Amino acid sequence: MAGDKLVYVTDGDFESTVLNAEKPVLVDFWAAWCGPCHAIGPTVIELAEEYADRITVAKMNVDENPQTPGKYNIRAIPTLIIFKEGQVAEQITGAVAKSQIVSAIDKAL
Repeated sequence: MAGDKLVYVTDGDFESTVLNAEKPVLVDFWAAWCGPCHAIGPTVIELAEEYADRITVAKMNVDENPQTPGKYNIRAIPTLIIFKEGQVAEQITGAVAKSQIVSAIDKAL
């Protein structure tokens, strides 16, 4: 089933799920009211399936979890951040082409 590779993270489990992860984590910062977030959503699900063995793909609702987006100065959504070994490796803002996200993932691997 599509989307079953996605992980949903909160302010409470962000450190354990993302920062302490053994493999890189792509976090999609989004909100329910955000049109571009919905546009990029299917691409994020595809990437979760395609890269399942190499990265973790997570989604964080910025309205329900304000602390983490604030910590990483997220001013616009969707914002995709790839964390590697607890650090920001790549960051993409806006609904971009899948190829641009793949390029950022490959760079982080």
